[in-house]
Amino acid sequence: MSWLPPADPGASGGILIVVEPSSKDLGGFRVRRALPSVQRRMVGPFVFLDHMGPVIWQPGQGLDVRPHPHIGLATLTYLTEGSIFHRDSLGTEQAILPGEVNWMTAGRGIAHSERTEAGLRAEGHALEGIQSWLALPRAHEETEPGFAHHATADLPSVADRGVSLRLVVGSLYGQTSPVATFSETFYADATMAAGASLPLPPDHPERAAYVLDGAIEIAGERFEAHRLLVFRPGDAITLTALADTRVLLLGGEPMDGPRHLWWNFVSSSQDRIDAAKADWQAGRFGTVAGDDEFIPLPP
Repeated sequence: MSWLPPADPGASGGILIVVEPSSKDLGGFRVRRALPSVQRRMVGPFVFLDHMGPVIWQPGQGLDVRPHPHIGLATLTYLTEGSIFHRDSLGTEQAILPGEVNWMTAGRGIAHSERTEAGLRAEGHALEGIQSWLALPRAHEETEPGFAHHATADLPSVADRGVSLRLVVGSLYGQTSPVATFSETFYADATMAAGASLPLPPDHPERAAYVLDGAIEIAGERFEAHRLLVFRPGDAITLTALADTRVLLLGGEPMDGPRHLWWNFVSSSQDRIDAAKADWQAGRFGTVAGDDEFIPLPP
C-alpha cells in the first residue's frame, strides 16, 4: 500500500524564502548555519539549524565541544555519519550514531558536552550531521531538564516510489515518531532516487526543506545542496529529485511569540537570558561528570 500521496504535476506551490547558510571553518571543521538567518529567524519551533561537516578526522583528531549551558530549548542531534559522545549535568552518558535521536530538554537549565570517543579519536573517522534547537513554548520554558535517546529502529521508516523516509520527530504521512515534543512539529529524513517525487502535505502552517546533498526541482525551479527552502503556508509543494538526493523536511506550528537568542540561551524574556548568564558564571548549572572543562561565558 502506498504511503505517499499522489504527485501533482501541476502543483504551483513555490518558495517563500531561500536561505543560503553562512559557512564557518572551525579549525578544519565546517559548519553551515541555516537558522537563524537574516532571511528567516525560525521555522515552526526550529530556532537553530547547523549542518556539521562533512569532515574526515585524522588519527588523534576529533570533536571537542566542552561543557556549556542551555535554557528554554530542546536540542536534537541527528547524524548521517560518524559518532558523538554526549555527557550532561543530569549524569547522562550516551553515544549517538547515524539515524538515532538525542533529544535533550534544557528547560530551566542544563549543561552538556559533545566529544569524540577515545577509540574513534585514535583511529580517525568521518563525521556529518545536523544540530538543531527547538524553542520551547512559554508554558514549558522552565520545565525540568531531561534527556531521551531513540535508536534508529524506534523511528518509523517507509519507502515508496523511489523515496525512503525516516520520521525523526512529530507526525507526517500518517506516521508518528515516538520522540516526545512540547509543540506540534515534524522532522523527517528523506532519500530520493533521481527522478522521484515527494509531495509535501500542507498539514503544518510552517514548512521547510534543507537539501543535504543532490538537487531538487520545485515548480520549475532548481535548488542545489545546502539550501534551506521555506514554503508558503498552505501551498501544494512537490519536490522532484534531479539527482540522487537527500533532503530534510521540518517545521510545525508557529511559535507563541518571538524568542531572544544569545549564545546557547533561548527565551521569550531578555531578563531570563541575563539571569542565565549570571547562573553560568556562578556555576549554578551543575557539572558534567567525567568532563572537567567548560566554555566560559562570552564577553
